[in-house]
Amino acid sequence: MAAVESLRGKVLIAAPSLEDFFHRAVVLMIEHTEEGAMGVVLNRASETPVVDAVERLSELADPGDVVHLGGPVSPESVVALGEFEDPGEAARLVVGDLGLVDPEAPDPDLRALRVYAGYAGWAPGQLEGELEAEAWIVDHARPGDPFREDDLWPVALQRKGGAYALLATMPADPSLN
Repeated sequence: MAAVESLRGKVLIAAPSLEDFFHRAVVLMIEHTEEGAMGVVLNRASETPVVDAVERLSELADPGDVVHLGGPVSPESVVALGEFEDPGEAARLVVGDLGLVDPEAPDPDLRALRVYAGYAGWAPGQLEGELEAEAWIVDHARPGDPFREDDLWPVALQRKGGAYALLATMPADPSLN
């Protein structure tokens, strides 16, 4: 198998043909190696407050912050992304000063925090197959992507430009058009 070109720090924008959990999803890739890949869906908010779900992280969260659904794998697990004042405090940097928050580490100095339940995961070669099938559109992540409150799917397509900008105008349910 040829060496995998890592997509860590990129976003995967779901093609309109994806009709499963990933319909109109934008996934931030946290890791991508020959052993597989892992990311979190950025645009799936739940109604569960962080304070009710993850007491330790609630101290770092803003009042009213909710847990987001990071993906269908291991929904009981927690992935926390933070925008760090000091990137050296991140358990792992993903892009810019955005990185993983270690819930066991002393309180990091964060500008923003987003908590995810579960993650998106791919076995070795699985993501590459999905990319060949054009299930995903790849773009560069922006450090602020996890913290957006608007619908990130059309925003991510718009910033790619060209035919993708036109695709961004597609309604969530084209049959209602």
